[in-house]
Amino acid sequence: MNQPIHDNQVNRILLKPRFKMELDESQEEILEKFKANINAKNCKYSSRISGNHIFLDVPKAEEHFWSPQLQIEVVKGEDKKTIVKGILGPKPQVWTLFMFLHFIVAITFVVFFVVFYVNWSLEKDFQFSKYMLIGLPIFWVILYFFGQSGKKLGYKQMVELDDFMMKTLEK
Repeated sequence: MNQPIHDNQVNRILLKPRFKMELDESQEEILEKFKANINAKNCKYSSRISGNHIFLDVPKAEEHFWSPQLQIEVVKGEDKKTIVKGILGPKPQVWTLFMFLHFIVAITFVVFFVVFYVNWSLEKDFQFSKYMLIGLPIFWVILYFFGQSGKKLGYKQMVELDDFMMKTLEK
C-alpha cells in the first residue's frame, strides 16, 4: 500500500478513500462508456448501474470478506462539464458492521463513564467500570487497526477497480 489511489496522501489513512474528477464529456457519454465496458465479454467485474450511479464489485471467484466496492456517481457540472465522484471501500454490509461496532463501543463507554462517576461520587467500588473505561478505547483502537489491515488485504483489488474506471474514462 505504498501508493495511495489518485496520489492523495490523505487516502492512506482513510478506510473509504474518496475522489472527484471534472471531465469535459457529457454525463450521458460517460455513462455509455461504462455500460459498454461493463457489457463487454472480457469484463470480469460484476456491476450494476442505477440512474447516474455505478457500482463495481470484484469477480465472485476473487471475492473475500475485505473485497472492496467502487461506487461512482456521475453528475452534471457547469459549462458542459461532468463531475465523476467516487468512493472506494468495503462493501456496505462490512462498513455497516464496523460502524455498528464503533457505535456500541461509544455507547458502552458513555454508560461505564456514568457508572464510574456515580460509584466514585458515592464512594462505592468502581474498579470494574474503571477497567472498562481503559479497555474500551483500547478495543476501539484494535477495531481501527483491524479495518486498516482489511484495507491492506483489499488494496490490490481497489487498485484494479480504480484502473478499470480510469481506462473506461480514457476511452
